[in-house]
Amino acid sequence: MSTLAIQISFIMVGGAMMLALMGLVITAIMPGIDRWSKSFFTVYFLILALYIIFAFIEEISYMHPEMRSVLMISMYFDSLLLAAPMPLITIYLLHCSQENWPHSPLFRAVAALWLAFFAMLNTTPFTTWFYYVTPENQFCRGPLYPLSVFFLSAIVLINLVSAIRLRNHLPQGYFVAFLVGLLPLFIAIFLHFFFSVFILISVSIIIGAFSMFIIILSEQIGQYLRQQRQVINQQASIMVLQMRPHFIYNTMMSIYYLCKQNPDLAQQVTLDFTTYLRKNFTAMASEDLIPFTEELEHTRAYLAVEQAQFEDN
Repeated sequence: MSTLAIQISFIMVGGAMMLALMGLVITAIMPGIDRWSKSFFTVYFLILALYIIFAFIEEISYMHPEMRSVLMISMYFDSLLLAAPMPLITIYLLHCSQENWPHSPLFRAVAALWLAFFAMLNTTPFTTWFYYVTPENQFCRGPLYPLSVFFLSAIVLINLVSAIRLRNHLPQGYFVAFLVGLLPLFIAIFLHFFFSVFILISVSIIIGAFSMFIIILSEQIGQYLRQQRQVINQQASIMVLQMRPHFIYNTMMSIYYLCKQNPDLAQQVTLDFTTYLRKNFTAMASEDLIPFTEELEHTRAYLAVEQAQFEDN
């Protein structure tokens, strides 16, 4: 491998690691992400980070023939971690379309293909059927290597076709997210049938995952902000209804007449009216749920003021 190719490879590995770590950080700190999406992307980016680490070890091992055993181990985990997120995408796709994924034929088909790939991968240390490494640390395809590529491409294709089939059951924007995440990966793996494009596969899976994450994140944040605006508008509407101008006018006039007729009652009504106003302003300024005891005191103050106004009726 030339010096330029090695440098480009290391730059791409470093960039991919930055994307994976950025995805982990954003998933951890960003509000408005639902529990399923947070769990999915946390596991997804952790797997990708491990995949990049083993890919980096693999690149270094290629340059040192004495590290052949390290190269074999890193290649095993590299292949395993490359395939690991694919069933996760199936589960997340079915969850987003509100299907019961453990009993879905789609998930069972993907699981069967993934297990076949996993069984094949575990034969590679003992046979040369799928791939092997020469004493000079040269990667060579075995006669059955296209079969391993078929397993991976079939999983990605099933997920891609399923996303298209379920597009009417997916939230707005999610369909585009799955296309962005799956289509480049399928193209890269398909090309791998004919050429060795390991770097292209790595780039497509990292960029596709991060793009899908950004699209879904923006969709969920938009939904979260819309819900917050609805809550604020509802609170404002409730406060406006409760702060009716004629109610305030009538209360002030009642206190005015009670100051002569019943000063003690006027004092109590003033206190109740002040409590009512304070609770109203507190509720309007608060973004949290109002405790039941606060609502009860608010209601009691309102009823006490109303009772004082209609005491003679």
